[in-house]
Amino acid sequence: MNPLLRFMSRPPPAVGQTPADVVHRENKWRLLRYRPRPSGVSHPTPLLLVPSLINRHYVLDLMPGKSLAEWLVAQGFDVFIIDWGTPEDEDRFVTFDDVCDRTLGRALRVACRLAGSERAHVLGYCLGGTLAAIYSAARPERVASLLALAAPVGFHDDGMLSAWTRSKSFDVGAVVAATGNVPWQLMQSAFHMLRPTLTLSKAVSVLDRAWDDEFMNGFLALETWGNDNVSFPGECYRRYIEELWRNDALLAGTFTLSGTPVHLEDIRCPVLAVTFEHDNIVPWKSAAALLSRVSSEVKQHIHLPGGHVGAVISKKAAATLWPQLAEFWRAAS
Repeated sequence: MNPLLRFMSRPPPAVGQTPADVVHRENKWRLLRYRPRPSGVSHPTPLLLVPSLINRHYVLDLMPGKSLAEWLVAQGFDVFIIDWGTPEDEDRFVTFDDVCDRTLGRALRVACRLAGSERAHVLGYCLGGTLAAIYSAARPERVASLLALAAPVGFHDDGMLSAWTRSKSFDVGAVVAATGNVPWQLMQSAFHMLRPTLTLSKAVSVLDRAWDDEFMNGFLALETWGNDNVSFPGECYRRYIEELWRNDALLAGTFTLSGTPVHLEDIRCPVLAVTFEHDNIVPWKSAAALLSRVSSEVKQHIHLPGGHVGAVISKKAAATLWPQLAEFWRAAS
C-alpha cells in the first residue's frame, strides 16, 4: 500500500489505557488512582503525578510500553495523577492560588489519606513541576520528596518563550480580557513557532517509516496527545505571566501562595531535577536553577539528551530515565 494511504487509513491508537479509578473530583478536575498489580512488591509512600495545566494528563500514560504510570505501577508504587479537566467560561476567574494551593493541596491530602501515609512523593512535569515546587516551598508538611521533570523555575533565560513573553508588545491583560480562558490554539501556535520546520520533519519521518507499525502507533499516540490541549484559566494565566515570566518571582523570592511567601530555600525534602539538553520549551538551565536554591541535604540532577516530551516517554526513557526515578523514590522513602 502507498505509505501515505497507509498512514491516512490507520485508526488512532488508544491512549491512557492503564486501569485507574477516579477517587476524587471537584469542579473540572479529577484525581485518579492507578490500580495496583499483584507484583509482590510495594512501597509505603504513594506517588502523586502533577502534569502541566495546559496538557492532558495521559502524556504520562501514553500507551502500553510508553507509559510512565504503567511502569511505576508494575514496580509496586501506589500512583495517583491529577487530571486538570477542561475549563469552561466560568473558570476564567480561577486564580493561581486556586490551582496551586487548593487543587494541588487537596489532591495531595486525598492521596495520602487513601494510601494511609502521612506524606507522598510529588512528581511535577513541565508547568506541573513549577506548581509542585511552589507548593513544596509553602506547604512542605505532606511532601516526602520533590521530583521536577523538565520544570521551569528560572524564567529569565535565553529561550525564545522567555523573550516573547517579556516583550512589551505582549499585552497579557488584553489577551485575558478578550478571551477569558486563554485558548489552547494560541499557546500551541507559540510552541510550533519554536520549531517551525517540525511539521515538515514529521511528514518526512512518516513517509520513511509508514511500514513500521510500532513507530506509527507511537507517533500517532503522541500526535493525539499533542493536539488534545486545554485552555488556560484567564486569571491564573495573568498572574503566571506577570509574576513568574516577567518578574522571575520564584528566583527573586517575591512570589506568594495564598499570602504565604514562597522561598525555594524552604524546601528541605529530597529533590531531583531532570533536565534535557535539547529541550526547546524549558531550557535546561531554567529547570536546573531549582537545585541552587533548595536547602535539601539530598538533591540530585539528571541531565540527558533529548527533548521536552520524547525523552520522557520513549522506550529509551523506560530503560534509562525511569529506573533512576524509581531509585530516587526508594532512597527517599
